[in-house]
Amino acid sequence: MALGLCVPLNTAAADPEPSMSELKAEVEKLHNQIESYTEQYNGLRVRLEQAKRAARVAQQNYTRAEKELQARRQKVADLAYSSYMNSGVDPAVPFVTSSDPRSYLDSAATLHTLRESRSEELAEVNRAKQTAERARASAEERARSVEKLVADIEAKKSKITKLVAKSESKLFDKAIAKAKSGKGGKVDIPIFGNSKAAIATRYALTQQGKPYVWGAEGPNSYDCSGLVMWAYEKVGISLPHYTGDQWTAGPHVSRSEMRAGDLVFFYNDLHHVGIYLGNGMMVHAPQTGDVVKVAPIAGRPFAGAVRIAD
Repeated sequence: MALGLCVPLNTAAADPEPSMSELKAEVEKLHNQIESYTEQYNGLRVRLEQAKRAARVAQQNYTRAEKELQARRQKVADLAYSSYMNSGVDPAVPFVTSSDPRSYLDSAATLHTLRESRSEELAEVNRAKQTAERARASAEERARSVEKLVADIEAKKSKITKLVAKSESKLFDKAIAKAKSGKGGKVDIPIFGNSKAAIATRYALTQQGKPYVWGAEGPNSYDCSGLVMWAYEKVGISLPHYTGDQWTAGPHVSRSEMRAGDLVFFYNDLHHVGIYLGNGMMVHAPQTGDVVKVAPIAGRPFAGAVRIAD
C-alpha cells in the first residue's frame, strides 16, 4: 500500500522551495567547484613534495658543508698548533743543524704555502656553507608557503563539501517524498563521478519505469538481480544473475560506509537486492506488477551491503 505524504499548508509568505531540477543544477555546480579545488589541491601537493625535497637536499648540502668546514678548521688548527710549538726555536738553529739545509728551506717554503692554502680553503668552504644555508632557508620558506596554500584549498573544499551535503540532502528529501507519494514517474537523482560504480548506478537509473519480470535481465524488463547484473555489465563488470552470488562478489561494507553503487541486500535469505544511491535511497526492481524505481531502503529488513567497484 502506498504511503501518503502529508504536506501542511503554509499561509505565511516565504521564498519558494527550489525544484528538484534547480537543486540538481546547484549540486552539479558545487561538485564542479569541488573538482576544481581537488585538482588545485593535487597540483599543490606535487609542489609541496617538490619543495620539501628541495629543502631536504639543501639541508643535506648544509650538513655536508658544515662537516667539511669543521674538518678544514681542525686541519688549520693542527697546523697552527705545530707552528706554535716550533715558534720558540730560532729559525737559524734548524737551518744550521740540518744535515740538508736546502731541504729545510724547501720545507719551510712549503709550510708557508700550505698555511696560505689552508686559509683559502677554509674561506672557500665557509662560503659554500653560507650558500647552502641560504638555499636551505629559501627552500623551507617555499615549503611553508605551499603548505599554507594547501591548507587554504582544503578549507575551501571542506566548505563546498558541506554545501553539497546540504543541497544533496534537500534533493534526496524531495526524491524520498516523490518515491513515497506513489505517483510514479522517474526520480532524477544526480550521481557524480566517473568511477565504475557511479556509471553503473547512472545506467540503472535510466531503466526506471521498466517492468519487473521474474528472471529478466534487460533491456526491456528486469528482476532485482537482473537489473544489478545489467547495470554493472555496462561498465565491464560481470556479475551472476543470482543474489546469493552477488552477495559474495565484493567486500562487505557497513551501513555507515555505503556509497552510490554499492549493492544493498534484504531479508535473511538475501532474496532481494538494489543499488544504493545515497541518503537512504536505492534503485531496484521490486516485485511482480511493479516497475524499476527509486525507493527508500527503509521498510525492508536490511541484510547488508557489498561494494562491487570503487
